[in-house]
Parts: sequence; structure tokens; C-alpha cells
Amino acid sequence: MLNKEIYIELQDTQWEFEYFDHDRIIARAIVYDENGQFYFVRAERDDDFGKAILIETAGGGVEIGEDLLTAIQRELKEELGASVEVVCKIGVVSDYYNLIHRHNINNYFLCKVESFGEKNLTQDEMDSFHLSTLKLSYEEAVQEYENRTNTRLGTLVANRELPILHRAKEIIDAII
Repeated sequence: MLNKEIYIELQDTQWEFEYFDHDRIIARAIVYDENGQFYFVRAERDDDFGKAILIETAGGGVEIGEDLLTAIQRELKEELGASVEVVCKIGVVSDYYNLIHRHNINNYFLCKVESFGEKNLTQDEMDSFHLSTLKLSYEEAVQEYENRTNTRLGTLVANRELPILHRAKEIIDAII
């Protein structure tokens, strides 16, 4: 039962739906270490979605010709500086960003840190989103997601990621 992938379909409850005109295939990960600590990305945004400080899983768009496993390894190296072992695929969350007319297909993986090195953030990630790494316990991460529901985008991200974090914790507890 633990290796059964979950699938969640969410709607954007924060902005009115007009239409969506593109899909984005995304690889994301719940990243943990041998001490049970979790690693996330903290983003400070001030854009069309509004001003917000967010917690989010590391990950991003799958590039043309790239498979999901290659994408998640690349994204974790870029955003966290982490080399990881991919433990398993947790599942898929399909959600929408009505404001930018986008359907997100988020493929989530559970990954265990092997080592940390240099990050390779894009200029936009540094200048527009001020990305940094958060190292949190499971309980701290849950609280951080809940605290960030004070913005509309924070609510969308928490709705998408909290069920995945809970499932990841179940899997980790079962394999320890």
C-alpha cells in the first residue's frame, strides 16, 4: 500500500476562472535527510499574484526531451544544491493558476539527501523570488505551510503540498 501513488485534482479557489491556455509539467520533491529534517524553498514574491513569502517544495518545469527523474535531479541540484537518491514517486497533483491561465501537473517524488554542494539559481530566482533554503522538522514544515495561507497564493500552495508532505511522512515512517 505504501508504494501506491496518490492523485489529487484541485481547483483554484482564489482567483476567478476565465480559461486556461497551457499545461506545465512539473517535477517536485519532498527532500529529507537521515536525521529526519526536510528541505524546502522559501520564496519572497511581489508580482501579479501579490506580495507573499512562501514555503514550497523544490522543483520546476520539465524541459523538452527531459524525463521526470532527470528533471527532479536537476531541479534539486539547482535550487537546493542537493544530490539525492530518489526513493519513490509519491504521486501527482493537478492544480490550476487561474490568474495566469495555467494548468499545473505536479509530479512529486520522495528524495533522500546524499550530499550538498553549490546551488545554481537563475538570475530570476535570485532577483525576483529571492529563493533560499529552509531546513525544517516535519512539524515545523506543516506549521510553516499553515502560516503562509494568509495570502491567496500561499493558500493554493498549501492546498497542493500539505497532502503530499503528509503522505511523504507516512512513507518515511514505514521505511525506517
